[in-house]
Amino acid sequence: MIAKHITVALIGSALLATTAVAQTPGGTTNTMSAPAATSSESGYHGDWRSSKMIGLNVYNDSNEKLGSISDMLMDKSGKINAAVIGVGGFLGVGEHLVAVSFDKLKFVDTPVPSTSASSTTAPAGGTTTGSTTGSTTSASAKTNPWYPDHAVFSATKDQLKSMTEFKYAE
Repeated sequence: MIAKHITVALIGSALLATTAVAQTPGGTTNTMSAPAATSSESGYHGDWRSSKMIGLNVYNDSNEKLGSISDMLMDKSGKINAAVIGVGGFLGVGEHLVAVSFDKLKFVDTPVPSTSASSTTAPAGGTTTGSTTGSTTSASAKTNPWYPDHAVFSATKDQLKSMTEFKYAE
């Protein structure tokens, strides 16, 4: 009985294999072709990678670290409406999440000046205009065009902590 089943299975496999081999690729017209690759890296030069925006540090106008971007909220068309910033806490524990309007954030390509910089450094807030030109800081401009160095939000850490906590709707 088992021998009959094995024989039938082998004959069926052989018939299916010969049918597949008999088909030629040029015999039919394929109407489902892949779209032509019309975009290149140069077409997106200046755009930022969203994966690199998550975790981006957020500072205030006095170059004090407020927190980091935890998430970005966008509408159905893909426009980013808000950034969720994690304030306080340690390694995510005790972190206070707040949502701020994305247009209230300024993105800066130059690194935050260190507090131990020389006296030729621009005054606090000198690099937080979102512009990389005209700065007199000793920090060099970033060479990676795929994401900014940091974001600036005009608030203090206490002001962010006093904002209504952002909670994800389930």
